[in-house]
Amino acid sequence: MSSPTPTAVVFDLGGVLIRWDPRHLYRQLMPEDEIDAFLDEVGFHAWNHEQDAGASWGPAVEEHAALFPHRRELLAAYPARFAESLDGPVEGTVAILKELHATGTRLVALTNWSAELFPHAEATFDFLALFEGIVVSGREGVAKPDPAVFDLLRSRYDLAPARTVFVDDSRPNVAAAAAAGFIALTFTAPDRLRADLSRLGLLDGAGSG
Repeated sequence: MSSPTPTAVVFDLGGVLIRWDPRHLYRQLMPEDEIDAFLDEVGFHAWNHEQDAGASWGPAVEEHAALFPHRRELLAAYPARFAESLDGPVEGTVAILKELHATGTRLVALTNWSAELFPHAEATFDFLALFEGIVVSGREGVAKPDPAVFDLLRSRYDLAPARTVFVDDSRPNVAAAAAAGFIALTFTAPDRLRADLSRLGLLDGAGSG
């Protein structure tokens, strides 16, 4: 007996629908071949995650700059020039989002994003209006892959995990969603996502990807 068709899809934003990468900004501030070493040196992704989980950028910059004083300007540039870390939409995924919306599929977003910086996305990407709601980790004080954020998502939107697809480009986040009972898909490219959603009975394989 086949499983029932899902009734909702939850999307991650950065890396799935929005091209976000701190390298987009830092290419303007330093030689490209030095960027990865800088990001590793300052533990950028763990540092950024703290603000995604609710910490404020002002104190975060000061505290981290105290550890890496020679990197103060580069650290401060990230929240000050955050918009430059965004490089437009992932067009193929946005097309899928619009098709799902047209079929009446419930759409929710769950994003790890600083509360202070998310307004940049809201002001830039009009497709965000297609979502029934958006859970922004920085506003909630809890970030993926913490199981608590999936509990919040489920209860706030009355989602049945077994009938809800979760799409994210982070394997730990996908694993956490699967552990919470969601139909969890690892995003790698729009065409692959389209095939996965078609297999689940959504989109009917339509569209160009």
